[in-house]
Amino acid sequence: MNKQELIASVADVSGLGKGDTSKAVEAVFDVISAALKKGDEVRLVGFGTFSVSKRKASTGRNPRTGEPMTIKASSQPKFKAGKGLKDAVN
Repeated sequence: MNKQELIASVADVSGLGKGDTSKAVEAVFDVISAALKKGDEVRLVGFGTFSVSKRKASTGRNPRTGEPMTIKASSQPKFKAGKGLKDAVN
């Protein structure tokens, strides 16, 4: 399912128009992204938790040349499914 299909499905279930649903879905994505950018965690009880994990700098190898290279430290978004979502899938 892509974003447009998600918007269409939410519009059908909620009874809202596609324009309003699109704004709502975009707003949810924007709020979650902004919270993660600040370093906060977004906890949706029964669905899951969005968080940010810090990855340390490390040394790797260039696969083409075999030379050692430094891999920069970075922040990675992470999602952990909640019990409600796990139960719905299984």
